[in-house]
Amino acid sequence: MAEIGKHARGLPGLPQAHAEIPVWNAENWYFEDFTPGDRIRSIRRTISEGEAMLFNSLVMDHHPYVSDQPFAEREGAFGRRLVAGAMVFSYGLGLAATNCLNSFSYGYDRLRFIAPVFIGDTIYTIRENLSKDIHDLKQGKVRVSYSVYKDEGTLVLYAEHLMTALYRDPGRFRVEAETRLAQKAAATSPAHEEAND
Repeated sequence: MAEIGKHARGLPGLPQAHAEIPVWNAENWYFEDFTPGDRIRSIRRTISEGEAMLFNSLVMDHHPYVSDQPFAEREGAFGRRLVAGAMVFSYGLGLAATNCLNSFSYGYDRLRFIAPVFIGDTIYTIRENLSKDIHDLKQGKVRVSYSVYKDEGTLVLYAEHLMTALYRDPGRFRVEAETRLAQKAAATSPAHEEAND
């Protein structure tokens, strides 16, 4: 498993003695460091009334299920107010985000809201590296899952995050990357499209 919280990485303008101190939650992993099957678990976090309403206001989500207590109690399907799904998604990812300095978000797949989260619930996340593939000459693609749980282990959200991650040693992947890029180019060429018409 790749080490978390062990990497020093200087920034312009920092004294050398400060640059040598590892940065909290900012990893220096490269594509080669992501191992499918590695998992990490976050700390737990209770979602409060105030932050739920602040989130709703910031994103203009004022659906009665998340912002109208009497409606949620009397007419809602769950008998109480929900935490907005977008907030659970944001918190779930944030709890397990490692802020890897060499990877970049490529998108999300398979986002599912599996069970409701209510104000006062406590959530945590388990992140797992699922797979990795060669992408281009500079970076590969990594797929990780985020499983967000509440309280005693009820799964409430699942999503897969696609990321690009820089190669530490691009030369190791050059031949395979060039082959993949040539295949992509051939698949999108006008001659290929005419042959498929």
